Amino acid sequence: MRFLLIPLLGLSLMGCQSTQQQVTQSVLPIPFTEPLQANPRTQIEIARYSELLNSPELTRSQRAELYHIRGKLYDSLGQSQLAQIDFNRALKLQPDMAEVYNFLGIHHTLRQEYGEAYERFDSVLELDDSYDYAYLNRGIALYYGSRPELAVDDFKRFLANAPDDAYRVMWLYIGEHAVDPEAAKVSLQKNSTALSDEVWSTQLVKLYLNEISEAKFLAQVSTGVKSQKEYAERLCEAYFYIAKRYKAQGNNLKAAEFFRLTLATNVFEFVEHKYARLELRLIREEQLAKANS
Repeated sequence: MRFLLIPLLGLSLMGCQSTQQQVTQSVLPIPFTEPLQANPRTQIEIARYSELLNSPELTRSQRAELYHIRGKLYDSLGQSQLAQIDFNRALKLQPDMAEVYNFLGIHHTLRQEYGEAYERFDSVLELDDSYDYAYLNRGIALYYGSRPELAVDDFKRFLANAPDDAYRVMWLYIGEHAVDPEAAKVSLQKNSTALSDEVWSTQLVKLYLNEISEAKFLAQVSTGVKSQKEYAERLCEAYFYIAKRYKAQGNNLKAAEFFRLTLATNVFEFVEHKYARLELRLIREEQLAKANS
């Protein structure tokens, strides 16, 4: 089957419900679902923590932790500015919160403030060198900051802690591809041997190794999905890595469409959703640079 891309601007997405039968149905030849809606429970929790923060009886440590928690809730809803305000408040009260530095590092990366991002991730690892995801997030910052060789070091460290995780394999490949595409493909093939076919994410690696076609990959995205939320999360990942594949091939038009599809899922917490917006910005900057040259 040929999959045609339809621009998202002005497109009203019609999605599946939570049943397996409805999940697999799609009006468009690309699988999609309606964007995730804000969880009312999360909004209620934000209101509750806001009330608690008004209490004058809180210790500095307690207030810092509440800002930390509320910041994460804001972040999960895509409200990055409010999240950053709370994270900064938390650090002013308690400057040894590793996870808060990690979140702030991600926010700096998304704004292309790479120097500040490196400092935040370094702070995480100074406080807790076992904080696994700091290596991923610092690696991503180094990758987007045009320092792929250093990024690869962090991605290797991240993969070493869970060599059977396909997402870790994918990020190492993305970093290595920026250094040496041919060597990256060899490394990807080698790392794929530790992955299980029983896990859906392994299909991402098979797509990159050309062991399955894009059509077949997309056709099985809904396999085993039990809810709309799970389906949206899986599509968020699928769209992003398809987009990165097209971008690596020099096809920015298709890449941009899939990055937009990634954003349309509203899976704000996922790293793929966060960096899809940055990828679109980089594509626009590249187009402007070519137009002005």
